[in-house]
Amino acid sequence: RGRPLALIAGPCVIESAESAMEHARQIKKIAGRLDIPFIFKSSYDKANRSSLNSFRGPGAEKGLEILRDIREELKVPVLSDVHRISEVERAAEVLDVIQIPAFLCRQTDLLLKAAATGKAVNVKKGQFMSPWEMDNVVAKIESAGNRNILLTERGTTFGYNTLVNDFRAIVIMGETGYPVVYDATHSVQMPGGKGASSGGESKYIPPLSKAAVAAGCDALFIEVHRQPHKALSDGPNMLRLSDLADLLSQVKQIEKAVGQR
Repeated sequence: RGRPLALIAGPCVIESAESAMEHARQIKKIAGRLDIPFIFKSSYDKANRSSLNSFRGPGAEKGLEILRDIREELKVPVLSDVHRISEVERAAEVLDVIQIPAFLCRQTDLLLKAAATGKAVNVKKGQFMSPWEMDNVVAKIESAGNRNILLTERGTTFGYNTLVNDFRAIVIMGETGYPVVYDATHSVQMPGGKGASSGGESKYIPPLSKAAVAAGCDALFIEVHRQPHKALSDGPNMLRLSDLADLLSQVKQIEKAVGQR
């Protein structure tokens, strides 16, 4: 904690090798101009899509190969999520940060397996959990001797198909001593809001991102896409890539104004 604001960003899911590489290249340029540390994120398997017919991604083998290529060619760290114990070791060979999805944040065996790799582990707070319950998640990871932990606020269930943020969570989870990430795009998601897929209100990404930085988050998690309306997953709650630079410029000003986190 206390380091400059960082950025975790990329398309929700790997749609193709070419698309993932180009998005990573463009985001790296934007972050570089603003002197913002950048981690590329994209999922190789969206295992919890609303519908059986929804696009899930290229799978672990192909997806990790694509992420490895991005890591090596662009010299940027990469992050993706794991859903099963069986895939953790293979993912750890490529990923700099292993992400535990919100729905799985209490799965002890998955947490311990990820922690045992020694890689940084980013755990998304479940939509069903209070921020102080994340102390138990931290304890599980620490029990494996791993203290490379990030905790992510991504909204709390508020009735059907709606999430809201309690920005106290950034402060409360920060009291663990570990960096707190604010997931701006999933916080504006409307889970299952379209029946066979999730909806979202991307117009709220900028104001909520600014609020999170003012509250003291250590990093922003923003899924971006050149054409969100054509994205194969989570289009309604992704930020248009062309809007990223302006948003990051604004949050940098807020970071400067609020001072040391």
